[in-house]
Amino acid sequence: MFRNALFASLLCTATAAHAHYGMIIPSENMVTGNEGREIALTLSFSHPFEEAGMEMAPPARFTVTHDGATTDLTGTLTPATVMGADGFTTRYTLPRPGSHVFALEPVPYWEPAEDAFILHYTKTYVSAFGDDEGWDAELGLKTEIVPLSKPFALWAGNVFQGIVKRDGAALPYAEVEVEHYNTEGRAAPDELMITQTIKADANGVFTYAAPFAGWWGFAALTEADYTLPMDGQDKGVELGAVIWVHFEDVK
Repeated sequence: MFRNALFASLLCTATAAHAHYGMIIPSENMVTGNEGREIALTLSFSHPFEEAGMEMAPPARFTVTHDGATTDLTGTLTPATVMGADGFTTRYTLPRPGSHVFALEPVPYWEPAEDAFILHYTKTYVSAFGDDEGWDAELGLKTEIVPLSKPFALWAGNVFQGIVKRDGAALPYAEVEVEHYNTEGRAAPDELMITQTIKADANGVFTYAAPFAGWWGFAALTEADYTLPMDGQDKGVELGAVIWVHFEDVK
């Protein structure tokens, strides 16, 4: 009881201080043209609306999954400064048509302000050469948002739906934080607008309509069923299932 109450308190503190997100941002999320097109990807751990980076250690694993096959790309990552902090970049050549799912498993991040570790399993989807096959691919991560709406080819104002899963099972009434990657320098009318919070339904399904174009991050936060040591004490771990989705401008 006490541990659950403490974790709820930590989540409230995290929201009030503005949420942090694992981020994978590709240079394009719908790639047209011929096969063999190269894209750039930027990885970070950041406050996306405020464009404020946090220090990111080398990830435990970074992969791409296409047509059921997963390739480890961890060794391709190059250190880079992202939003003023340590992050990573890489380039990847899309070999064939279809959806490519990029996924990041970081090492646990110690957050003194929350007295807890943070571990965000993060992914994004890239469609190659006009083929959307595999847009709903599930990777079997410890915790994961599986798209129920195509995670690309969305107009601003369209609804995006996803199902929150933990250990492969739907997570009823999961809390999902939503934040825009604010590269345009927008000002929020109130701090409460920086990170919006919605809840999934009894089947773990959440729904959100993006009000304007750009990258939007969805993070479903839960408490891990294990602890990690810090200074001789066992500390809680915040698990995040994070997905980044791009909405297109209506011109």
